[in-house]
Amino acid sequence: MSTVLITGASSGLGAEMARQLAALGHDLALCARRTERLDALRDEITAAHPSVRVAVKALDVNDHDAVFRVFEEFAEELGGLDRVVVNAGLGKGQPLGTGRFDANLATAQTNFIGALAQTEAAAAIFRRQNSGHLVMVSSFSALRGMPKNITTYATTKAAVAHLAEGFRADVHGTPIKVTVLYPGYIVSEMSGTSAKTPLMTSTEKGVRAMVAAIEKEKPSARVPAWPWAPLGFVVRRVPVGMLRKMS
Repeated sequence: MSTVLITGASSGLGAEMARQLAALGHDLALCARRTERLDALRDEITAAHPSVRVAVKALDVNDHDAVFRVFEEFAEELGGLDRVVVNAGLGKGQPLGTGRFDANLATAQTNFIGALAQTEAAAAIFRRQNSGHLVMVSSFSALRGMPKNITTYATTKAAVAHLAEGFRADVHGTPIKVTVLYPGYIVSEMSGTSAKTPLMTSTEKGVRAMVAAIEKEKPSARVPAWPWAPLGFVVRRVPVGMLRKMS
């Protein structure tokens, strides 16, 4: 089994990934801003899986120096990192030109610059080890430029997908692997919706599809595959006017 670092692990998709990866026997390095939630998650996981090591640390991914420090501390404490899941992010945003540059800037800084820091920190450890698996959590919205409140969010998710793919090209032929996940609608605190919303998948089911793709080390995956794999084919090809109505 491997040691997996997950950012943004205090709730939502990150917390559920931790639960499911622990059930598979993986040791965990969990970080997020809300340490009380991390502590509760660690206690829950170790009670259910006593043989699994769970290390937790506070981390705001916008504190870039802290990203490098925390990743290195985890690697030292756990004897290396086999997998890093770049998951932390923001979902807020407003249509461009409506006076909410502040919201769009916060999303851009966290989702791209924060992800860049995480990727740099993980890549440095993987290069030193000559092994590792980078998992980038992008979004189905990254497949096209999206309108309304998710324009900036979708842009950042397209950017991090390209960031990961660029790193994949850089380490091609080495033992280092890269996976880019494109989740569809999955219930989480960020989505702010329930499983009754059309096309919405429960957190457990959606994360199960994400974990399956991670374990198989797929280069990329739209998850869950149904309906997001066929919908991706459609979304890439519909006219802009129809894309607006679908959003």
